[in-house]
Amino acid sequence: MAKATWGGKTISESNTTVEVEGNQYFPPESVAQKFLKPSDHTTVCSWKGTAHYYHVEVDGMKNENAAWYYPEPKPAAAEIKDRIAFWRGVDVRH
Repeated sequence: MAKATWGGKTISESNTTVEVEGNQYFPPESVAQKFLKPSDHTTVCSWKGTAHYYHVEVDGMKNENAAWYYPEPKPAAAEIKDRIAFWRGVDVRH
């Protein structure tokens, strides 16, 4: 079971994460969407494609661009399509 927490709240918990480059990618249905706020930020990975980001917000605290996902990954990264990963202080344990 992988679990992502921040600000004392569980953001996501799942038995079906996919690990890529040391990051756990959670299925979108396992993520508490109430903690995610859209961000305009994107980055490009040479082999995964363009990542889109969410801010993580808990009890009035905002963690900018702390979650990301690939809505249209390149073929080599197809298994993480729409799955959500975390960083920037979000505690992910597997």
